[in-house]
Amino acid sequence: MPSYLIQLSYAPPTIAALVRKPTNRSEVISTLVAKLGGKLVGSWMSFGDYDLVLVIDDANNVSAAACSMAVSASGGFTKFKTTPLLSMEESVAAMKQASSLGYTPPSA
Repeated sequence: MPSYLIQLSYAPPTIAALVRKPTNRSEVISTLVAKLGGKLVGSWMSFGDYDLVLVIDDANNVSAAACSMAVSASGGFTKFKTTPLLSMEESVAAMKQASSLGYTPPSA
């Protein structure tokens, strides 16, 4: 099952709502991802460009995109970034495949 790193930035009204009523949204996120055949691996609050970081395992790219679209369309976030993750085994397989391609970069 493919894994994805999701980074979100809350919109100001969303932050205000969470400050008024502090809530652990992990169960809501877990339920949403389960509807797509996936699972929430973990969720963390963060500092910097993004306020929330999630790792999910999802059924496929279409399901991950559907999740992204549904959450983005809610208007609760100013940024939503999804990064597909490769396992180390997949990374090694990609390296091996890359080594057999014989790609030559353009020369000056």
